[in-house]
Amino acid sequence: MSINVLAICGSLRAKSTNRGLLRYAQAHAPDGMKIHLADLLEVPFYNSDLAEKPAAVKQLLKQIGEADALLFGCPEYNYSLAPALKNAIDWASREPDNQLLSGKPVAIMGSGGGMGTSRAQYHLRQVCVFVNLHPLNQPEVFANAFTGSFDDSGNLTDEKIQGMVRKQLDALAKWQQQLAC
Repeated sequence: MSINVLAICGSLRAKSTNRGLLRYAQAHAPDGMKIHLADLLEVPFYNSDLAEKPAAVKQLLKQIGEADALLFGCPEYNYSLAPALKNAIDWASREPDNQLLSGKPVAIMGSGGGMGTSRAQYHLRQVCVFVNLHPLNQPEVFANAFTGSFDDSGNLTDEKIQGMVRKQLDALAKWQQQLAC
């Protein structure tokens, strides 16, 4: 079975460690899983007054619609999730009957200071409940971005965290298959 996963990073920085987690996941996806990275750089804040969706929004919504599952790279800003990630979810949730998100499996990973985005991931899980995304409960991936686990370009170098990412991807594949049945 082939699984198409869309990875969405809440950080817009090219050298983001959260983007590094997603790049590692993309390069080490299990057999049968293909991970594509969404680009949020040109996605404006959600505004229902816009007469037409901007091209970047149309592209994001198309990618979400084609995905069998989602993978969120969740940074922590001020003890909560980053605006870019929340904004992507807001755009998708406004489609008729929440058709792009409702029932879709999602895995969450994040890199940050201290507890490695645990508070942001908790808030993101609350958002998932409202939009009826089905988050994978375990294994969780929390990485401290400031302890030598990433190189200067934001690439994941820590073998323990690499193993956690691979385990999460395996679990996401199984979770997606269970939900698809």
